[in-house]
Amino acid sequence: MPKPSLKDAILDAGLKVMFRTGYHGTSVRDVTAAAGAPQGSFTNHFRSKEAFASEVLDRYFDVTRGLVAEALEDTSLTPRARLRRYLDIITGRLEADGYARGCLIGDLSLEASGSSELLRVRLTEIFAEWRVPFAACIAEAQTRGEIASDFEPEELADFLLTSWQGAILRMKVERNPDALERFKTIAFKTVFKEMT
Repeated sequence: MPKPSLKDAILDAGLKVMFRTGYHGTSVRDVTAAAGAPQGSFTNHFRSKEAFASEVLDRYFDVTRGLVAEALEDTSLTPRARLRRYLDIITGRLEADGYARGCLIGDLSLEASGSSELLRVRLTEIFAEWRVPFAACIAEAQTRGEIASDFEPEELADFLLTSWQGAILRMKVERNPDALERFKTIAFKTVFKEMT
């Protein structure tokens, strides 16, 4: 009878370890110890640390997709309110972690994109996919006259995601929500200002 796969346990442990110690600070030994798995099981499932990190990133992005859908597909809210709802959902999750943990997508963009072409390419794909539902929501808000149409929806979606990542980075440094709240206040009084 074949042994049960430890791949999911290793990926779950890897997500937790990478959040704590970063890509470069995470060793295969750390991950397998956290998963309660022998080191050989890592190499049975992953050809390299880069490939493993890419799968961890995909697992994290699956959760992110769910949070995006929760906020942006809620048609009981206006499109502009849905955008704000997403930021509020993420703020709540960051608060639950004591503002010490940020976004793995942003973290790996800073840490690993300069040393791993595989991860840089995957992160580029993630940002491109991540932008799509935000651009659609922004386009709907513009069509309804909720927000100005001075910029293309894709540009505004990029601005939102990129600036939000910067606010999360600052939040991690300061260990408080000030940068997040400042971003939301300024963005929704300027770029995403409600049309009157």
